[in-house]
Amino acid sequence: MPELVVRASHQMSELVREEMRLARAEMVGKVKRVGAGSGMLGGAGLAAILAAQALVAGAIAALTLLLPLWASALVVAGLLAATAGVLAAAGKRRVTHGLPPVPEEALESLKADISVIKERTTR
Repeated sequence: MPELVVRASHQMSELVREEMRLARAEMVGKVKRVGAGSGMLGGAGLAAILAAQALVAGAIAALTLLLPLWASALVVAGLLAATAGVLAAAGKRRVTHGLPPVPEEALESLKADISVIKERTTR
C-alpha cells in the first residue's frame, strides 16, 4: 500500500509539472501574438506619419493639375486616413486575438485531470 501512495504522489507531481509546461507554452504563444499585434499598431502609426510626410506634398502638387489646391489636399488626406484605419484595424484584431492571456487549453486539461482523479479516489 505505501508503494501505491508513493507512486501516486510521483505521478501527481509529474502531472502537475506537465500541466505547468503546457500552460507556459500556451502563454508564450499568446504573448507573441499580442506582441505582433502591438507591433502592427505601432507600424500603422509610423506608416501614417511617413506616408503623410512623403506623399502629401507630391500628391497635392500632382492633383492641383486637375483640382483646386484645397480639394487636392482633402483627397490626399482622405486616402492617408483610410490607409491608417486599415492598418490599425488589422493590428487591433491581432492584439484582441491574443487576449486574455490565460492558458485556456492547459486549464481545461487540468480540470479534466482533477475530475479523473476525484472519480478514482471516490471509488
